[in-house]
Amino acid sequence: MKKTLTLVVPAFNEAENIPKVLPEMLKFCDERQWQLILVNDGSSDATAAVLHGFEEHTNLLILKHKVNQGYGAALKTGIRKVNTGYVVTLDADGQHQLSDLDVMWKAMHDQDADMIIGNRVSGKSQNGYRRAGKWLIREMTGLILPIHIRDLNSGLKMYRTTLLQRYMHFCPDSMAFSDIITLIFLNQGHRVNEVPVQVLERAGGTSKISTRTAFETMLEIINIVMLLKPLRIFLPASIFCIAVGFLWAIPFLIMGHGVSVGSLLAIVTGLILFMVGLLAEQLSLIRKEIAFLKSSREDPPLDPPGEDPQEEKEDD
Repeated sequence: MKKTLTLVVPAFNEAENIPKVLPEMLKFCDERQWQLILVNDGSSDATAAVLHGFEEHTNLLILKHKVNQGYGAALKTGIRKVNTGYVVTLDADGQHQLSDLDVMWKAMHDQDADMIIGNRVSGKSQNGYRRAGKWLIREMTGLILPIHIRDLNSGLKMYRTTLLQRYMHFCPDSMAFSDIITLIFLNQGHRVNEVPVQVLERAGGTSKISTRTAFETMLEIINIVMLLKPLRIFLPASIFCIAVGFLWAIPFLIMGHGVSVGSLLAIVTGLILFMVGLLAEQLSLIRKEIAFLKSSREDPPLDPPGEDPQEEKEDD
């Protein structure tokens, strides 16, 4: 039976979790004839030694970075090796329930979706600080790029492989990969939906997410908006400067003192920002066309997307 879906799992210093999580993942994939790719992202603990005991498994492909390159880089390495119609990304910390993948798989087909996001409805694994950071990232993103997704940075996502391999070149090598790839799918007009999933406590080890991660994510979001929709940033700034200039000029005009230097400076600054925004919009279109053309040429051939594995079993 032809494999239809691949799980891509990045792992960095997860030696404590892998013996608890990986056997269950392998059993789950074997039952559905799904592929599992695990990327050891330059772990400095015993992760490599632990993975050595699983290397002979037929449905498992283990890849390795010599040095730590980042969460997004590990995902890209795994995604490049995918040759099935669909792919799932999830973490190696044991927080995701594998049964939710069946729900996402069904939603992907029933809704004819291009991406299904596991919306983490349970707060057991997230403290107030993490929830506040998640809310802040989403709200700040919504100010410059309207979105309908509630859990933007969820690490549990299912994609159409051809689209993911085409767009992943725009994503950073950091933890911001999850946010940026979602924004790209939305901006390109693909169908992105969510399904509620439950999350558990980490099986072991410590989280790699910090305040620095959230700050880097916001910078990457601004960066990708500058690529996809630069006028979303330049136009509001332009309108603000011009409005300030006119409001500043009104009192001086009423008093008969003419237009002040400050108001003229604000208006001219606003006009310059508007023109720069138009130029950036044109450059963005050219860059996207070149990048998409290049990535489409580099896309590896895929098996045609299969039907539900349960249906294939019945046909057998």
